[in-house]
Amino acid sequence: MKNYKRTLVTCALPYANGPVHIGHLAGVYVPADIYVRYLRMRGEEVLYVCGSDEHGVPITIKARQLGCSPQDIVDKYHKIIDESFKSLGINFDVYGRTSSQIHKETSSEFFRRLYDSGKFITKESEQYYDPEAKTFLADRYIVGTCPKCGAEGAYGDQCEKCGSTLSPEELINPKSKLSGAAPIKKKTTHWYLPLEQYESWLREWILEGHKEWRPNVYGQVKSWLDGGLQPRAVTRDLDWGVPVPVEGAEGKVLYVWFDAPIGYISNTRQILPDTWEKWWKSPDTKLVHFIGKDNIVFHCIVFPAMLKAYGDGYILPENVPANEFLNLEGDKISTSRGWAVWAHEYVKDFPGKEDALRYVLTANAPETKDNDFSWKDFQTRNNSELVAVFGNFVNRAVVLTHKYFGGKVPACGELQDVDREVLEAVPGIKASVEIYLDNYKFRETLKEAMNLARLGNKYISDTEPWKVAKTDLARTATILNISLQLCADLAIAFEPFTPFAAARLRKMIDSPLDWNLLGCSDILKEGHQLQEAELLVTKIEDEEIDRQLARLDAIRAEKEAAAKAEAANQVAPQKDECTFEEFEKMDIRTATVLAAERVPKTDKLLKLTIDTGIDQRTIVSGIAEYYSPEDMLGKQICILANLKPRMIRGIESKGMILMAKQGDGKMRFITPQEVVANGAEVG
Repeated sequence: MKNYKRTLVTCALPYANGPVHIGHLAGVYVPADIYVRYLRMRGEEVLYVCGSDEHGVPITIKARQLGCSPQDIVDKYHKIIDESFKSLGINFDVYGRTSSQIHKETSSEFFRRLYDSGKFITKESEQYYDPEAKTFLADRYIVGTCPKCGAEGAYGDQCEKCGSTLSPEELINPKSKLSGAAPIKKKTTHWYLPLEQYESWLREWILEGHKEWRPNVYGQVKSWLDGGLQPRAVTRDLDWGVPVPVEGAEGKVLYVWFDAPIGYISNTRQILPDTWEKWWKSPDTKLVHFIGKDNIVFHCIVFPAMLKAYGDGYILPENVPANEFLNLEGDKISTSRGWAVWAHEYVKDFPGKEDALRYVLTANAPETKDNDFSWKDFQTRNNSELVAVFGNFVNRAVVLTHKYFGGKVPACGELQDVDREVLEAVPGIKASVEIYLDNYKFRETLKEAMNLARLGNKYISDTEPWKVAKTDLARTATILNISLQLCADLAIAFEPFTPFAAARLRKMIDSPLDWNLLGCSDILKEGHQLQEAELLVTKIEDEEIDRQLARLDAIRAEKEAAAKAEAANQVAPQKDECTFEEFEKMDIRTATVLAAERVPKTDKLLKLTIDTGIDQRTIVSGIAEYYSPEDMLGKQICILANLKPRMIRGIESKGMILMAKQGDGKMRFITPQEVVANGAEVG
């Protein structure tokens, strides 16, 4: 593996049309922050870049919904997102914006260079157009029925219910989100990046050169390449975004997935206007993109092809450690219905417990497959691991040191086998941690860090210094010296995962933050003064969790009610045609219920005695789950009088009641609007 002088870490630019939630944090931002903190503890030169993606179609949709400008939307959510990251200890070197002037200049220049050097092709195509709003429709402005799962409200690029990638042409009964009108096809011209021209180069660079990439990343890229790349549009017919900087492009902007990744470059230029090129054009710089799996194609195929087309020495990513998706309580996170845990709300609901969220999201990180976040598991991991293992060990070591040695690090005397075993285990844990971190396996890294805390807890429990102190204070000193060295190790090992608790621990024991010291047996020298013990992590109570679960229960109940209402409005397909002569064979008449009773040993059947005007007869009907016998007495109904009799539970049923069945399965009677004589023909 090449030795680089510096590392450039980028995080996927979040859409500034809403807050960030735990899915974003687990998929991109927490693992990136862990990696950056690790590199910095090792003394490496790192640049940590992110920013808001402010030109996506979802932003314009949000603005239309709220009756404001897109700029109002991005200003609001850029601030919320930025503050959310900072409150969770995610501190970028720069958190920029794609609506900034420097980004407009950078992306415009990028497009213009490719345009002038003939890297684009133009294509005239028919695209959807709203005849009422008089505008071309981006994919997200078109909704309809999903052809894969039948869900209503699928977008022109994706069905959020089944997750299928779609095109507007595939939607059933497409409609414009702007006016509700059925869109028409209209010709328009756009610029395209011919990705197929870079296919062989991409194969060599990724499929041959980066087999170490995560299987989900490598596999998705291989699938796209094996399927054959096609030209990709880099412009759109919209009025929000970076205007296409060439003549004849009025009313067109840069496509968001051409525009957004250039934001990494423009944000770097913003913070380092004179030296940005060493981060983007030096072979001594390692570039790592942290993204979610829905961005793999753009970061591994589209953006590299753009950089290759531009030339001028731009470096390519050394790795793209993309995560899968995180679900919430067994259900897919949905921003539209509020099924999410929002970062800015979490820090208000759980003040001082930022580390707990970082810890659990790492422990459940969806690194190889989709994973789930549950509030009960969150509480359990915090209380039984962070509090009961990590926090408990540190508290015991520091409290006992104050009790027996005035808060000063005691001397380490003659070592016993139990002491040597502990001290010899730490370098091995450090080595494992480094291997996992260098290979972006953050979940496994966290396990090793917690193993260090478990090692300390077991050591202090096995050696029982509070008992030994009664007879051998020198031995107690050795035990506590080793325990405090482990505390100093933990302050380093836990820094990437729980930076707030790690900072409190370093302050408590006054220890340095230097990765190279991890595993040393004398980080804290004899006589070193400690501060008073304080709780590193606090418990999460049932009441706090119950409030979160109650909120989700309310959302789930609302969803179920909406689904039932939607089902009630679903209409069954029309049956095959019948002739008038066939219809005439049905003798539909009015009748009145004279008596009603339940059929024994059944839940659904009622036995009805009815007056048809022709006779009195019995009909057995499966309506008991909707109507009681008392409901039926005296009710006038319509029946199919000439249906061939049949035996039901030993009762001869002569006829069938006419009912209307809704999409949700509920049954309702078809009755005359006014009372009529029994036996009146319906037709």
